[in-house]
Amino acid sequence: MLGFLITMLLLGCGGGGGSGSGSAADLAPVGAVQSGNPMTPAAAPPATPPPASVVVPAPVLSFSDTGVSLSDGITSNGRWSVTSPLDGLGWEYSLDLGRSWTRGQGASFDVVGDGRKSIWVRTFDQFGNRSEIVMTACTLDTMPPAPPRIEVGQTGGLPVIRIDGLEPMAVWEYSLDEGATWNPGRDTTLAFAGNALRRVWWRQRDAAGNPSTPVLTPIDDAGSAGWIEASGAALAPSALPAWQGNLVLHGEIFRTDTDFIRFDVPVGQRLRGLRLVHYASADAVAFYALQRGPVFDAGTDVQRMLSWKHLGPQDLQTNLISALASQSLGDGPHVLWVNQTGVDRTVYAIEIEIGPR
Repeated sequence: MLGFLITMLLLGCGGGGGSGSGSAADLAPVGAVQSGNPMTPAAAPPATPPPASVVVPAPVLSFSDTGVSLSDGITSNGRWSVTSPLDGLGWEYSLDLGRSWTRGQGASFDVVGDGRKSIWVRTFDQFGNRSEIVMTACTLDTMPPAPPRIEVGQTGGLPVIRIDGLEPMAVWEYSLDEGATWNPGRDTTLAFAGNALRRVWWRQRDAAGNPSTPVLTPIDDAGSAGWIEASGAALAPSALPAWQGNLVLHGEIFRTDTDFIRFDVPVGQRLRGLRLVHYASADAVAFYALQRGPVFDAGTDVQRMLSWKHLGPQDLQTNLISALASQSLGDGPHVLWVNQTGVDRTVYAIEIEIGPR
């Protein structure tokens, strides 16, 4: 009787097949589909959208601010860059204050048509949630300005160029190498003295950075007194006439042909700049020195020089006297010495800036 009860209990616990072990179906994990083949996972349940209150981070919007100022929002470049803060987010932009939106592609989009622009951009995720709108504005200007008006005159026999006809916030530039490079203009006039350069090109750049068509001026015909062969005698330098504004001193030198030029800073004025604006030579090293006084009697004693330097193409646009104290650059006579110790002919141009103390 006891044996009969034990047999019934075993059958009630699911035993069978004469082995007492469970079937394959009994051992299959939850979620598996049983078949004659190995176990196959069941299809995953559909993704559940996040709640509507999900926060989508806003994009970063940027553009290239070109022109005279790099922070005025005036540009000639209509390409805008968009950076998404997270992978997987899309972005879209609006140019009509949000009335319509365009899906963005890649990392940028182009704005066309000159004028004031209002740019809106936002990101979105796969569920349609959108970020806050990033809003900014710019003025797109792709049209070049008219060439500046150039008036040729004389001061003390020197050719003096007056620049006029500039657009608001525009700047003017001049080139001494047929437009290969451009030097920034200062003030509204520029005088010339020397014996190396015969032509100057002029242009203006508007607030967005668009250059005008260049204008050519022959400076050798503007005033014969400005065509000066500088003295090679340190104690008898060539003297420049007085002038107003800035002056470009240009010359050609080599080992046995040095230039000594005297210029006078008027009372109440000071020497504000001495900039190399042109250098053409097979020899990349020349020499200049500046001494206060009517003659250059310092010889090679640099302690008696106000300023000196071995200079070359690396010094273009550099103010050679920027490190000097302003009190040492007052009124009175100065002599500039420019020399090439090598045999290669060197053409140079130095812009001398004189202004109020």
